[in-house]
Amino acid sequence: MYNLLTLNKIAKCGLDNFNKAKYSITDNCDNPDCIILRSFNMHDMELADSLQAVARAGAGVNNIPIDKCSEKGIVVFNTPGANANAVKELTIAGLFLASRDVIGGVNWAQTLKGNGAEVGKMVEKGKSNFAGCEIKGKKLAVIGLGAIGVLVANAAHHLGMDIIGYDPYISVKAALSLDRHTVIKTELKDALAEADYITLHLPLTADTKGMFNAELFKTAVKKGAKLLNFSRGELVDASALKSALEVGLISSYVVDFPSDEVLGLDNVVAIPHLGASSAESEDNCAVMAAKELIDYMENGNIVNSVNFPNCELARTENTTRLTILHKNVPNILSSITSIFSQKSVNIENLMNKSKNDYACTILDVASDVQDDVVNAIKAIDGMIKVRVI
Repeated sequence: MYNLLTLNKIAKCGLDNFNKAKYSITDNCDNPDCIILRSFNMHDMELADSLQAVARAGAGVNNIPIDKCSEKGIVVFNTPGANANAVKELTIAGLFLASRDVIGGVNWAQTLKGNGAEVGKMVEKGKSNFAGCEIKGKKLAVIGLGAIGVLVANAAHHLGMDIIGYDPYISVKAALSLDRHTVIKTELKDALAEADYITLHLPLTADTKGMFNAELFKTAVKKGAKLLNFSRGELVDASALKSALEVGLISSYVVDFPSDEVLGLDNVVAIPHLGASSAESEDNCAVMAAKELIDYMENGNIVNSVNFPNCELARTENTTRLTILHKNVPNILSSITSIFSQKSVNIENLMNKSKNDYACTILDVASDVQDDVVNAIKAIDGMIKVRVI
């Protein structure tokens, strides 16, 4: 029986994937085997020795201590693409909100209450204060061409926009999914130079934090461009943004991550992190996170991990499975296989993958695995965790 700890309310359709005969689902547990969460902040949380895996029902994992999890051999999963359509739809709404002062106009219209028959005349007289522009025929730079960025690019193209794409790490799948009219740039400044609109769809990392800064606004962005941020607020330097808005380098900013620095600024539309807040998105993320956890806990397979490599191996009948997490250093694989050779245990199937500093080896062996074999593997230099399933 595995103890599954839920740190946020998780959609029932996700939790229903767990076999109740195998999983005890609780929101209060001191020794969880696995965790499923959404936005709960785990950084100050003590990570139990029993913990094997954490699944985030969403794409961002800034609320999870990734480095600490990696050191302890805790596999962290996210659900890329599960909320992509929800974020795409809100981004498209953001394009319209950046173009026409709908929110300002709606708020102004509310002030006309009580003027009776004069409201119609007042509307016609005041509506010009909220006029804007159309997006058709404008150029949109999509920065980050993952699951969300590709959907945004394709949808905006069908709305009549000219699309410029930038992503130095674009996958083959994403490239094949892009509309053929998208113009790909290999340099960020080239992507921004002619863009009337810029939309950000990239992860927050040490390299991307504050990447939209004063220098970029002054040297690369077309004057008067409209900036949309449905990824993470910290991608944009707040102080630089304020200055860019004041001098018209940026004409409007739509952000799904309000902060004290941007709230109240003119020409800023701050949305309260609604990008993935749709019933469909929450269900999709919950189901995907559940399936990732189940496959790892029961089969040792890793799919959509942010700290360990994707490593999948079909189960071989009448075998014992080991999932071994270790550092990505030379000779570990040969050290592992030599232990089985010394014990005259036949390896029926094997998969080894690496990702940056970490690696995973999955083996199916033809007999039960005794404690002395497991202890010998654990003693190998660079070993992190050994699971026998």
